[in-house]
Amino acid sequence: MNRLGPSLATRWIIGILVGAFFAIPLLSTLLFTLRDPAGGFSLVHWSDLFDPAAAAGIKPIWTGLGNSLILALVTVVLVLFLLAPTMILVNLRFPKLKPAFEFAVLLPISIPAIVLVVGLAPIYLQIGRTLGTGTWTLAFAYGITVLPFAFRSIQASIDAADLRTLAEAARSLGASWPTVVLTVLAPNIRQGLLAASLISIAVVLGEFTIASLLNRQVFQTAMVVVQKQDPYAPAIFTLLALVFVFALLLVIGRVARGTGKARS
Repeated sequence: MNRLGPSLATRWIIGILVGAFFAIPLLSTLLFTLRDPAGGFSLVHWSDLFDPAAAAGIKPIWTGLGNSLILALVTVVLVLFLLAPTMILVNLRFPKLKPAFEFAVLLPISIPAIVLVVGLAPIYLQIGRTLGTGTWTLAFAYGITVLPFAFRSIQASIDAADLRTLAEAARSLGASWPTVVLTVLAPNIRQGLLAASLISIAVVLGEFTIASLLNRQVFQTAMVVVQKQDPYAPAIFTLLALVFVFALLLVIGRVARGTGKARS
């Protein structure tokens, strides 16, 4: 029996308080979307999402959602093909650089988004002149904001796997470094890569400050625009987005439990 852990009653109280902290705002938002103009509750506002007459009003949300999904895809590509190989290289070939690299990667989590925008604004002027002003270019900024979260997920898998032994064995058999990374090392840290990808998607879908200040239309900024005309549609999309992110977190938890069982 673990005498240092909380009692069963204490765990129940903590669980109820935490659950109420999250459930009450969500339940209030749901009841708001079910409010009938004539009084009572109905699904009229939910059905308006599929009404062709109201399609023009919520079109910015669909456009912003499409832009956010493209941003999420580009950000995940940056994480998988830039951050992950760099982390493998640092852990295998340059272990002395690991503390400095970890400090640099974790630094964005301590910098407010408004400060990041001030520093990124001149850079995006040059990006706009060379690559255009498409919304997808925000992926460069989002790639910075997701670095701390993606780094922790991937590093946990790297620490759990003996990458050095695997790499040396593959190299002794004549495999090139790209083959070692893609076919030997990546499958052994796939749980961390998956978790980093899902967390990156969740962060991109929920980011507002950078997109707003850099004048790009994404999911969050589009909902602010639509809310001025129809307060119900953004509330509905907010609930759907939270359900989607919650599903992503469940997938991450499932992956983490699977990794733990495999190690045990």
